[in-house]
Amino acid sequence: MSFSSLGLSEKVLAAVEAAGYTEPTPIQAGAIPHVLARRDVLGLAQTGTGKTASFTLPMLTLLEKGRGRARMPRTLILEPTRELAAQVEENFSRYGANHRLNVALLIGGTSFGDQDRKLDRGVDVLIATPGRLLDHTERGKLLLQGVDILVIDEADRMLDMGFIPDIERICKLIPMTRQTLFFSATMPPEIQRLVDTFLHNPARVEVARTSSTADTVTQQVVASGGKDFDKRETLRKLVDEAQDLKNAIVFCNRKRDVQTVFRSLQRHGYSVGALHGDMDQRSRMATLDQFRKGELTLLIASDVAARGLDIPDVSHVFNYDVPTHAEDYVHRIGRTGRAGRSGVAISIVTGSDQKYLAGIEKLIERPLAWLGDAIDFENAATDQKARRRSGGRTPRDNETDGEAKPRRRTRAGSRDRKTDKPEAEKAGDEAVVDAPEPAKSEPQAEAKTEQKAPARRGRGPKSATQEEKRQVPKRRRGNGGKDDEPVIGLGDHVPAFLLRDTRPKKAS
Repeated sequence: MSFSSLGLSEKVLAAVEAAGYTEPTPIQAGAIPHVLARRDVLGLAQTGTGKTASFTLPMLTLLEKGRGRARMPRTLILEPTRELAAQVEENFSRYGANHRLNVALLIGGTSFGDQDRKLDRGVDVLIATPGRLLDHTERGKLLLQGVDILVIDEADRMLDMGFIPDIERICKLIPMTRQTLFFSATMPPEIQRLVDTFLHNPARVEVARTSSTADTVTQQVVASGGKDFDKRETLRKLVDEAQDLKNAIVFCNRKRDVQTVFRSLQRHGYSVGALHGDMDQRSRMATLDQFRKGELTLLIASDVAARGLDIPDVSHVFNYDVPTHAEDYVHRIGRTGRAGRSGVAISIVTGSDQKYLAGIEKLIERPLAWLGDAIDFENAATDQKARRRSGGRTPRDNETDGEAKPRRRTRAGSRDRKTDKPEAEKAGDEAVVDAPEPAKSEPQAEAKTEQKAPARRGRGPKSATQEEKRQVPKRRRGNGGKDDEPVIGLGDHVPAFLLRDTRPKKAS
């Protein structure tokens, strides 16, 4: 099958041919005819199969007639992240080279003024993230009554990121006669209600099993210690021993771990960059451009780079952290093995990752091969419970150490809570454990008891003032001051202003 058999216009076909594509992917072949027929579409396919072109190419054909009016875009494309929005804009620029369409990008991190000026000129294609889109509508700078086509790209990610209320608000601002397109790599059951609400009699296009991974990606897991330095050492070993490593993306679950791993690899002399949500837009785009051009070998990223980023030739993906959501694993490893190329995805697993690893294997319906020895999760769980009970040590640690037991460090002059003795006395006791204590006379024992009594409480002898204060009974609460002595007038002190003579002086 060729693109010419899908019903695309001549201008679009010429742009596709100029881009070097000859045959459509399965998701493109299944979705494009339905989009051109003005039907709602629910497109499900694994990442890296060309979902973006599935709605970009037919939209260009449909938009050849008509022009956008000021502040009233003709089509709207919602993306979960700034990077995906910028990538879709690049697709429209590439395939729309023969069209004279105005494309506007509304994302955070850029000037409102520049975006307002683009909207005032009239927009045919509006690509936006939900937050910035609602900011413009609330300011009265954007009207959505003229939207004919609504595209929700990476729908599951939009919902996972908490955009459900925003999407519902946006859909209420768009006419019900619109055409709605849903595209995603995964479709969890919990968002089926939203699909039923947003789409009307959709054409379901599913070219691969939902949440499946590409066969071109070799998937492996490797065991590591639970400490951060153990995982960083394991990561460096994997990078050094990887075969045919051209470049790689290292995924972390948290943004602070992205910075930690980035600084660690940078100190060890690796060519590395960082990408996470707290970076400003200019820095994020600059880092991505460097990675695409091959100026950076390793890209340490959070899940902001897991969805839809089209970096064609990524040879390896390393999961520094096993993702807590199994669907994120599918998207992460989808950054490699794209467009028929082969790739390698290796996940670093610790003893506490059993639940997440089991969720991933259940989702993709295949076990992951261990690179080296596998983790005995049963013993790891037992050791973890024992470590929590014993304050960080396990029975195995004590067996390794022999009969020696760790001694708790205390400050000089402090006491052991069990023996209630100073550290110096305790050390002396340990030195002469078997030595019999000398006999004490009763006066000596009483004197020693009197000397140690205040030390046992951790205080010195009380002063006379403290004894007097202790003997004074405290005022009882709630008795209304009945035990207090009555106060007549102002008491012993009269303010000076009350002693002044306020009578007017007689004129002499």
